[in-house]
Amino acid sequence: MRKSYFKVIPMSNLNFINEELEKLEEDGLFINIRTIESPQGAWIKVDGKKVFNLCSNNYLGFANNEKLKSASKEAVDAYGVGPAAVRTISGTTTMHCELEQKLAQFKGVESTLSFQSGFCANLAVIPAIVGKNDVIYSDELNHASIIDGCRLSGAKIVRYAHCNPNDLKEKISREENAERRVIITDGVFSMEGDIAPLPEIVKIAEVFNAITMVDDAHGEGVLGKGGRGIVDHFNLHGRVDIEVGTLSKAFGVVGGYVAGSKKLTDYLAQKGRPFLFSSAVTSADVAACIAAVEILMESEIQVKKLWSNAALFQEQMKKIGFDIGKTQTPITPIMVGDAKLAKDFSQKLYEDGIFIQSIGFPTVPVGKARLRAMLSAAHSEDDLLWAIEHFKKTGKALKILN
Repeated sequence: MRKSYFKVIPMSNLNFINEELEKLEEDGLFINIRTIESPQGAWIKVDGKKVFNLCSNNYLGFANNEKLKSASKEAVDAYGVGPAAVRTISGTTTMHCELEQKLAQFKGVESTLSFQSGFCANLAVIPAIVGKNDVIYSDELNHASIIDGCRLSGAKIVRYAHCNPNDLKEKISREENAERRVIITDGVFSMEGDIAPLPEIVKIAEVFNAITMVDDAHGEGVLGKGGRGIVDHFNLHGRVDIEVGTLSKAFGVVGGYVAGSKKLTDYLAQKGRPFLFSSAVTSADVAACIAAVEILMESEIQVKKLWSNAALFQEQMKKIGFDIGKTQTPITPIMVGDAKLAKDFSQKLYEDGIFIQSIGFPTVPVGKARLRAMLSAAHSEDDLLWAIEHFKKTGKALKILN
């Protein structure tokens, strides 16, 4: 009889998991993870059903773009499927260097350094630039990757009121003994759709000799000329020390990067732990990212279409009576409040052929559950108008609308 090497864990040790899962179900906060069975686009197949896609971060429709797919296929033939090493050992290819050069040109900076994701980029940068004798000033609605990076750094963390330069100024003026001060903000806030007041933040940083860092995950490919981001949007070139971007949203692929001075990227290549200890991004992904950057450097067509679709959708949803918050971007929160009601709203729309997930605590505060519509250049006006009618019908049926 074959001997078993598996240790049986008594279920009593894991009872807390059952209790937590049951509570999530009761509170309407259990996340139903659906399965995509097609390429990302305006219409996709989800759990066997064809649905209109309002869930994806595929802002420019690049996730199934022919030029990007061709570039990926050619890269696999040239470089294979995997890097087989971290960047600092034998994982850096000529393609990684080309991507970083083109991103620097696109962003109007001296240098960039690419990472496995935007999340990894934040985990690389923040602990590398601050430590226990320093202070980080972080917007209270910053992304989880910023929060985790701050915690890993060991620095003192001071949260300032969301998009409130006056509160930031008041709090930064209190800290007299910090060796180093860093102000960190999202460029575009992913749950609200609003834009950070970066000009005011930069002015405060200059007065208090603080480092400025902006995570522009939802601004890349969206804000600025041809999607060059929030720094370009506000014409702050040369005044923001560190820009973090992602290649996983508007660029349609996967990956992240840090943009700034050559000294900064040289330093992060020595100190950024995700760069040092996690394998490089695959050739297929890097090639597709290069193709996406090239498209945006040649044309603003996709970016303009994105904004046109966002204006149409948001204007009509407000006209119907939905609360879409204070969004300033294609991110469109549809405020519901109650988590269970938001989940029911999402399910009813799915049954009607619209894929839009509900979002509740801890992603957003308790009592502020919502659906979040992500507009895309891939959407047609006719499809958006069709979807809006279903939002109206279902919103009234569930008494979200009067």
